[in-house]
Amino acid sequence: MPGQTVREDVMDTIETGRHVRAAVDPTDCGLIPSAPQRNVSVPLPPVRSAAAVSRPPGLLTRWTDRMQTDVRFAVRRVLAMFCLLPLGLVLAREAPLLPAKPLVIGYGLTVLTGTIAMLQIAYSRYDDPSVRTLRRRPKDLDTFPPLPAVPKVSFLLAVKDEVECIEDCVRSMAASDYPNLDIIVIDDLSEDGTREILARLAVELDITVINLEKNLGKKHALVRGCEQADGDVLAFTDSDCVLAPDALRRCVQALVDHAELGAVSGHCRALNVDKTVFTKAQDVWYEGQFRVAKAAESVFGSVTCVSGPLAVFRRDAVYNYFPAWAGDRFLGAPFRFATDRQLTGYVLGQKWVGRRLKKQYADSSFVTAQDYPERKWRIGYVQSAKVWTNVPEHFGPFMKQQIRWKKSFIRNTFFTGTFMWRRGFFPSCLYYGHVLWVLAAPLMAVRHMIWAPMQGGLFVSVLYLSGVILKGSIWGLAFKLDNPGDSHWRYRPLMSLLSALLLSWLLPYSLATIRRGIWSRTK
Repeated sequence: MPGQTVREDVMDTIETGRHVRAAVDPTDCGLIPSAPQRNVSVPLPPVRSAAAVSRPPGLLTRWTDRMQTDVRFAVRRVLAMFCLLPLGLVLAREAPLLPAKPLVIGYGLTVLTGTIAMLQIAYSRYDDPSVRTLRRRPKDLDTFPPLPAVPKVSFLLAVKDEVECIEDCVRSMAASDYPNLDIIVIDDLSEDGTREILARLAVELDITVINLEKNLGKKHALVRGCEQADGDVLAFTDSDCVLAPDALRRCVQALVDHAELGAVSGHCRALNVDKTVFTKAQDVWYEGQFRVAKAAESVFGSVTCVSGPLAVFRRDAVYNYFPAWAGDRFLGAPFRFATDRQLTGYVLGQKWVGRRLKKQYADSSFVTAQDYPERKWRIGYVQSAKVWTNVPEHFGPFMKQQIRWKKSFIRNTFFTGTFMWRRGFFPSCLYYGHVLWVLAAPLMAVRHMIWAPMQGGLFVSVLYLSGVILKGSIWGLAFKLDNPGDSHWRYRPLMSLLSALLLSWLLPYSLATIRRGIWSRTK
């Protein structure tokens, strides 16, 4: 609505969803069969859109979505190639200079080639699994058990000291228009009034609240909630997020329609985008990480991080591995962070490491209750499942968040990196290419911004910064393509500069301090 902030628009949509949910009794309208008939084929009701906050679809989507599948993908491929042609010309022009300056030119060409490849895949090959059946499916599809037509969903949230935002989050969960839903909130010994708010909401919204009498940390708190969760699908969100009413339904629809998907990630943007220049830049950054990076991985069924704002798992794909997640150790000490990457890794790699992990925790009730077969699950991304999160508004909290993420990246690389090569050539290229880029980034920053000027090579620094700005501009234009009329695309080069000049340096610091940290959020 004109004049409203993103937060106000989102909350209006949530309120609408709450009234819709309150007005629907699934047992009366036939959306859910009675308990003895849960496996009867009952289609999910049509997905509602969050019209108050959704933006017009991107140009490629508008031009191609009504075409037949083969034609649509062919047109997308041609259009994406046409849009990326200028970058291809830059590559062709710079490639002959590679023998003269292999380090400087080679790094730039590698980064640009990877960016082009990821954009090409994301825009020419990705399809939303909640909207239509995917083209790339496993040959052994019949070995994946189908979910019930309307599976029961246990929606879990762990919280500690979030009095300012917890009510918005829980109300958005309760406003979901998915009919067969059980909401479980675990309070990890909050001391700021959060527990009192949850007590009031438990009565008003008919949700389950578990009050822990000892602070366990986020992972252990969620695992405690999972002990009571009996859903066919286990969904998670973060306490500083709000969800569109149809977000959960879209993720569940993707799992129901694709038995090979063990988990899916929603699409996250900044809720407090209008606060500062810093939050606007992060909003554009989030969009690219989901719409491009996750979309490219999703094409091959190998999304490596089902992100916390909306993470939806099949029970049989993840349940046996909760004790391994809670008891995760790294470098001889417990790893405290509730890393989304690690939980995703248990689904991605269970075909090769699952039996060993279950044997390690053979006495856990998560294993003894039912030992699910290890499968080569695929993991997807649902672009239409919208969720918003409060991003750091100031530099200090942002840096703390980034250090936490870097630590999770380091830990997960030593886990997922051991088996990712087994998932195929293209997923391996995307994964190991990203790992090498992150590892090389601080070295390249030192080489170009410190060593080169000291040796009189100031032009090398200028060339390096120009490349960083070029890459940021590419991502910014991709944002503009998907979000016509949104002027925030111009902030994307700022994030690229911040990443290259500052965030890359956090990797060695994060490794040196990896044993420190608590799970509570920075604000």
